[in-house]
Amino acid sequence: MKKLLLPSLLIFVLVACETTKTQDEAAAIDDATPKNTSVKTVNAPSKTDTSGLPPWANDPSKNSVYFDYDSYVIRSDARPLIETHAKFLTQQPNRKVTIQGNADERGSREYNLALGQKRAEAVRRALKLQGASDAQIEAVSLGKERPRCAASTEACYAENRRGDFVYLR
Repeated sequence: MKKLLLPSLLIFVLVACETTKTQDEAAAIDDATPKNTSVKTVNAPSKTDTSGLPPWANDPSKNSVYFDYDSYVIRSDARPLIETHAKFLTQQPNRKVTIQGNADERGSREYNLALGQKRAEAVRRALKLQGASDAQIEAVSLGKERPRCAASTEACYAENRRGDFVYLR
């Protein structure tokens, strides 16, 4: 139990942290933004910026990497999806993405937080191997706290074992 307490606390602290932009960075963003569009201010990782994203970025089926039970190994069917996101990130070096690792409801909260982090890190590493920069990608775990499907069925469990791409400013 003590072995899980420290990593869980560390994950909680990392998830709770947020970065802030300096005035110079905010001015640079304002200068680089076309004047005929609105600028969205993002203060927390949970808010997304959909301006400038390709149409597939709003499609949940194209923003989730699914995992097998009790695994954080990326399946072969997810490779084209990861390649698409990596290509987009390499073409948009100022774009940032958070990979949110998720788990199904089975297992303890601490176990699922750790598993979700491993899943998010696996997707992050795969993006980096495809050319995305480390500075563009953040990996966080949501554990079993944000299920996409609430029923206790194998189909719902499979839908909840995922890593989600959430694009940020």
